[in-house]
Amino acid sequence: MLQYMRSHLLNVQSRGTVALPADLRRRLHLDQENAQIRLIERDDGRIELVPVVAVPADQAWFWTDRWQAMELEADADAAAGRTTVVDGSSGLADLFAADDADE
Repeated sequence: MLQYMRSHLLNVQSRGTVALPADLRRRLHLDQENAQIRLIERDDGRIELVPVVAVPADQAWFWTDRWQAMELEADADAAAGRTTVVDGSSGLADLFAADDADE
C-alpha cells in the first residue's frame, strides 16, 4: 500500500519549543484552543507526533477499553441481524414484558 507522506523540517528553539506550520495545524485541527499532541519516542530514535482529540470528562467512559469492546460486540450483533426494532416506549415496554413472561 502506497502512502503519501509530507515532510517538514522544524527548528527546536532554546527552550525546546517547536512551531508547527500553519497549514499543518489547520489540516489536523491543531489550531483550535487547547489542542493537544501526543509525543511517542520510538526505540529506534524516531519521534512521532499524534494529534489527540480531547474528550470532555463526562464522556470519558465511552472511550474506555471496556466500553469500546462492548461497542464492537453491539456492531457485530447488528451486522448479524441480532436486533429487535420496537415502536416507541410502549413497544419497548411490551418487549420487556414478553421477555419477563418467558422467564
